[in-house]
Amino acid sequence: MFKNNKIFIFGMARSGYEAAKLLATRNNEIILNDKNPDQDKEHIEELKKLGVKLIFGEYDFSMLDNIDYIIKNPGIKDSHELISYAKEKGIPVMNEIEMAYRLLPRDITLIGVTGSNGKTTTTSLIYEILKNAKLPVTLAGNIGYPLSAYVKDIKSKDILLMEISIQQLCNFDKFKTNISVLTNIFDAHLDFVGSKENYINIKKRIFNHHTNDDLAVLNYDNDEVLNNTNDILSHKEYFSKNNKNVKCYIFDNYIYYDGKKLICIDDVLLKGNHNYENVMAAIIVAKRLNVSNKIIVDTLKNFKSVEHRIEFVRTLNDVKIYNDSKATNVTATQIALSSFREPTILLLGGLDRGHSFDGLIEYMKNVKLVVCYGETKNRIKEFCDKLNIECIVKDTLVDATEEALNNSVSGDVILLSPACASWDQFKDFEERGRVFKEYINNK
Repeated sequence: MFKNNKIFIFGMARSGYEAAKLLATRNNEIILNDKNPDQDKEHIEELKKLGVKLIFGEYDFSMLDNIDYIIKNPGIKDSHELISYAKEKGIPVMNEIEMAYRLLPRDITLIGVTGSNGKTTTTSLIYEILKNAKLPVTLAGNIGYPLSAYVKDIKSKDILLMEISIQQLCNFDKFKTNISVLTNIFDAHLDFVGSKENYINIKKRIFNHHTNDDLAVLNYDNDEVLNNTNDILSHKEYFSKNNKNVKCYIFDNYIYYDGKKLICIDDVLLKGNHNYENVMAAIIVAKRLNVSNKIIVDTLKNFKSVEHRIEFVRTLNDVKIYNDSKATNVTATQIALSSFREPTILLLGGLDRGHSFDGLIEYMKNVKLVVCYGETKNRIKEFCDKLNIECIVKDTLVDATEEALNNSVSGDVILLSPACASWDQFKDFEERGRVFKEYINNK
């Protein structure tokens, strides 16, 4: 498969670049189009040497003449006119993961992690546990590097662990996991998928082609997960903070697995109820793979927060500063705010998707000041005025951060948890978080 074909790659970035590199080794004629010519120059030169035809700028339907496959960037909607045209012409359309999956050995163990929140922490924790257990695990997908970069290195009987986003799930067809984790379902990315019902149905593709031999790890405390997975065919195992009749649960300050004490909550380095859910999901996966309790416990005692997820940056003038740039929706910011009891200066703002901030109301009791910026700044100011919470409006994240520092006193927390996507001012939430940390660390 994917040999001696004519293949059109729509969108470059990391996934398009890696897909082109992989497919170029299989005697394919490849055309790669991206409207943005501002790409990594070394990547451009490398692809040219591999014989990839690069076209930057506007696309043309004639580019699809005699094309056998289209590999699209996950961020491009299925409703895009070029994709719609391709489907009308009967050209198979898939994303980079679906393509790379079809080139993997059939006897690997594939673990997929998805959810509205917590998937990166859960995936990272599973990876650390499996590494510490000396298992042959590769980390790919929405975390790390595209799957195409690892296809040539993944061998029979290996374990492949992937964080999988809603955008990636959209174009899954044959892709199948052996173990799937669904951390939770909240309102997110509705601008991309169109409706909550569609969002839920797409998230459920993480269980595509499952039978009772495959494992679904599910959040018992999340109603959307509980109510929408009744029809999946997987063997189901649940985790819960409240219910003792599930596989992994919390009781009397301990995490239990299969009815037996595993670790005291106080010994888990990650803190917060949301993280305890991530921990329990990771435990179920690790036990499925026969990892010892000792390795799991040792990892949980030493595993720190993932970058950009309520990440401690530094203490400055007795003010603790946290980077939660990954909070691209209101639910993620709820989680961050519930992690602190100190007086908090909250940095909010970013791309305006038209979403409501009302979901933050009951979480704002410790917020003494909001500093807002970006496209949503005026709507955030109106939201804060309704709550009688002081709000200062700035244009950029750097200006907002400076304002937060100027208004902080000893004992405060400054929290970047924007509740918005980053694309109005940044390439992605990682760049937003790095800019914030660099500014803070240079003070």
